[in-house]
Amino acid sequence: MTKYSRLEVLNRLKRLSGWRLEGEEIKKDYGFRSFSEAMKFVNQVADFAEHLRHHPAILVDNQRVTLTLSTHEQGGITESDFNLAEQVERRLMDQRR
Repeated sequence: MTKYSRLEVLNRLKRLSGWRLEGEEIKKDYGFRSFSEAMKFVNQVADFAEHLRHHPAILVDNQRVTLTLSTHEQGGITESDFNLAEQVERRLMDQRR
């Protein structure tokens, strides 16, 4: 899988609400009403990431969860990162609406 250029990453990010570029990673913060709700989200992301065989870095800070994506083998952001981000938005975040 080929590493995306900065311009390619910025163009793809336009389709993902709330995601941002930081160095060689894309990130998004999610807020929840409770720690329990945040952990349910984390577990759903973990199950889904395991299925895709592409794992995000996950930071839990009480009611806030930060997902960080990059493809370490490529030293940056690839299609796999955007696939996972898009799936999280489509499948998991739709449940919150």
